[in-house]
Amino acid sequence: MGRLTGGDPSLLRRINSAVVLHALRAADSPTLTDLVQVTGLSRPTVEGVIEGLIETGLVAEAPAEEGETRRQGRPARRFRFRTEAGHLLGIEIGPHRVAALLSDLGGQVRGSAQREVTEHAPADERLERVRAMVADLLRRAGVARSSLRAVGVAGPGIVEADGTVRLGTALPGWTGLPLGERLRRSFRCPVLVENDANAAAVAEHWQGAATGSGDVVFVLAGLSPGAGSLIGGRLHRGFGGAAGEIGALHLLGREATPETLLSTTGEPLHPLDEAQVAAVFAAARDGDGQAREAVDRFIRRLVHDVAALVLALDPELVVIGGWASGLAGVLEPLRRELARYCLRPPEVVLSQLGPAAVTTGALRLALDHVEGELFAVEGTMTGRR
Repeated sequence: MGRLTGGDPSLLRRINSAVVLHALRAADSPTLTDLVQVTGLSRPTVEGVIEGLIETGLVAEAPAEEGETRRQGRPARRFRFRTEAGHLLGIEIGPHRVAALLSDLGGQVRGSAQREVTEHAPADERLERVRAMVADLLRRAGVARSSLRAVGVAGPGIVEADGTVRLGTALPGWTGLPLGERLRRSFRCPVLVENDANAAAVAEHWQGAATGSGDVVFVLAGLSPGAGSLIGGRLHRGFGGAAGEIGALHLLGREATPETLLSTTGEPLHPLDEAQVAAVFAAARDGDGQAREAVDRFIRRLVHDVAALVLALDPELVVIGGWASGLAGVLEPLRRELARYCLRPPEVVLSQLGPAAVTTGALRLALDHVEGELFAVEGTMTGRR
């Protein structure tokens, strides 16, 4: 934070405001006396901060508790953090759908929406689908666009700090797309762009399978798997944002492409999509020998990819998400094979958030940004540095 001097009153006010807001959010309609005790600030300082926060709309006076009005004299004033003072959006942009979650400043979801989109849709069409979806969601929720305080966006690819997709092969026209810049034209608030697996890792740590773990690998197990990692509770992106791109390991020449990997005919699987892969897994469960071999190849590839990351990071927990998390027979082979490859096998579990993981993570990114502005002087866990 740096050395605080008497010549920096604006920083001191910001610190006091953050301390009081944090106490307000954590308590249930505290009184002025409660806030003085919790924050350690003087009563005049707390009074001044509260009045200022009321003027900004972030704080309101709360009704007196039942029983207080019956006592002699005027009841103590109580205050609350106005979670309705602003809203947040979490947006997922994927190959087959776009989805969004709308929440208040406390992270409480107030609405959701999703729209289908074809995997061959160009970037402009995909972004237009996002804008139409968001407009409809805000209209149905009765929320003005000006009420949005931050927007989190998650999608496939390697994302730079300014929101530009440096490399994205899953969506047409995605590589080099200035996604953050394009979306900021639609919102008068910060727009934070993140890789989908990273966002899902944040989501599982927030309210999914990894809430009690600080060292986590989330595997977005799809046709070309990706992973997001938390180290000590902090999102690890790597120097250029490419940490966790385990789907590129086959480029080392050790194994076949995904199209060949899951083929049951000897010819590359086309089109390579979730429906085709689900059919291969279903045939394997029904006893088809070639399908069983294809599934075994897929699981071995997934094990090798995950093991490489586990050996490097030594996580406490591996969470498997994406469409593969809904297919039978993936979890136990992963556990068994990781025990062979890894010096200390981590716990392996399925995602608790399922298809909502990426959108929920995008929402958490927006919430982190706002909390960093309101409740802290320094950055937050997932904020870019």
